[in-house]
Amino acid sequence: MLKPLEFKGSYINGKFTGLDNPDEEWDVKSPSDLSDQVLTVAARNDHVEEACDVAQRAFKDWRKTSLEERKNQLLKLQNIYREHSEELARVIARETGKPFWEAKTEAAAMANKISITIEHSLRLVEETKIEGALPKVDGYIRFKPRGVMAVLGPFNFPGHLPNGHIIPALLMGNTIVFKPSDKTPAVGQFMAELFHKAEFPKGVFNLVQGKSETGRRLVVNEHVDGILFTGSYDVGLKIKQETIRHYWKLLALEMGGKNTAIVWKDADLKKAIYENIVGAFVTAGQRCSCTSKIVLHKSIKDQFLDTFYETAKKLKIGHWQEDNFMGSLISEDSVENYIRFQEIAKREGNESLMRGKALELDYQGHYVTPSITLVKEFDPKSVYQNHEIFGPNVGVYEVDDFEEALAITNSSGFGLVASVFSKDRALYEKALLEAKVGLVNWNRTTNGASSKMPFGGMGKSGNDRPSGDFAIQYCSVPVASLEDTTEFNPASVMPGVDYQYTDK
Repeated sequence: MLKPLEFKGSYINGKFTGLDNPDEEWDVKSPSDLSDQVLTVAARNDHVEEACDVAQRAFKDWRKTSLEERKNQLLKLQNIYREHSEELARVIARETGKPFWEAKTEAAAMANKISITIEHSLRLVEETKIEGALPKVDGYIRFKPRGVMAVLGPFNFPGHLPNGHIIPALLMGNTIVFKPSDKTPAVGQFMAELFHKAEFPKGVFNLVQGKSETGRRLVVNEHVDGILFTGSYDVGLKIKQETIRHYWKLLALEMGGKNTAIVWKDADLKKAIYENIVGAFVTAGQRCSCTSKIVLHKSIKDQFLDTFYETAKKLKIGHWQEDNFMGSLISEDSVENYIRFQEIAKREGNESLMRGKALELDYQGHYVTPSITLVKEFDPKSVYQNHEIFGPNVGVYEVDDFEEALAITNSSGFGLVASVFSKDRALYEKALLEAKVGLVNWNRTTNGASSKMPFGGMGKSGNDRPSGDFAIQYCSVPVASLEDTTEFNPASVMPGVDYQYTDK
């Protein structure tokens, strides 16, 4: 039996603080074993204002540090990430219910993000000289930090996804106020402990714990210059509504997906089936990039589904400490939502090829089995076909026309990822042009993005602020400068200006 972790409060100005007089308290139990008490959280709303004030003051000095100083500070953090990688992965797995092997890949990605940002992303914000930008005047393009960045993290990748905002923001000279998901506060606390070990200057990195009211107070705080959010469309929309009058705030909103994989008649089925098993069911379907819809050419439908069904049926599901492919869903609400949408699909006339249900194991947790729904008819107004379920369910369509496959891809309003499985590059290039998504993969699952590339969607999936490699751009402000070193030329005086300069 694992022991509960000690709750340390918010991390503000270089120390943990504030366990007295909380505004809200809640217990966090591992979704993989409800007898495992991870943490008891006691949060205070006034910590938001305190953290934002501290971050604003710290920004004045942090922005003045050299790029080399900030690089070295982050490389120190990288070493600490790696030294504590196993421990970090355990906290992630325990609090999310994802298998330990998967949590270890997340912890490794957090350390790797630092190298990628320094060695790869910085090229996007390099100083550029424009010779002769105007006659006899050179121009320069430089990038400077924005200020205080509020980072609101999700539960599914509670370390990797907020880290993907935090690292480029700090490298550019911004300061951070981080609010982890209320479902994964222990991961946020552990990250704060690692930042403390890295000895960042006080106030540069801050952490506040809380639920929705804490998040609301953070996004509306007057000292916040940018909001970096990963989560649902509904919450992202609320953030935009709350800040509609805060004209100075940058919003980078990554808000989920309803992603399609098109498997055409000439596809390598051996590869396509495996890739889509991973796409639909890894992380128990709790990825914004998971495959929600598989569109099959009718000539290969039966062959594809036979093996896909048999493989999905045999996926190992269980506790994060065991050798499983799928862990639990995050909460009881998620289980109820997952079951409810299968009923919605049935009411809308679709067929359940594999019914997903709550799963009772030796450990009492939020476990479910995968599900496969045969969509009888494409309906752009369907509730089931257009809603992000965030569980291990995939809807399967049958078509014989690639235009219809693209129509299904573009129908939900979300626009994160699409995949095309075909040997015909022309079909892939057609999807590149016509699929209303931010990522298009060829013969590759919809999930598993590279941090060396942009990650962001269209429509309800985002607001044109791609993360990944491009995160460094929204963490900075481009500044254009005209630098004139020539002496004053009287011949340059404009018509109608009587200019006489007297040297007194």
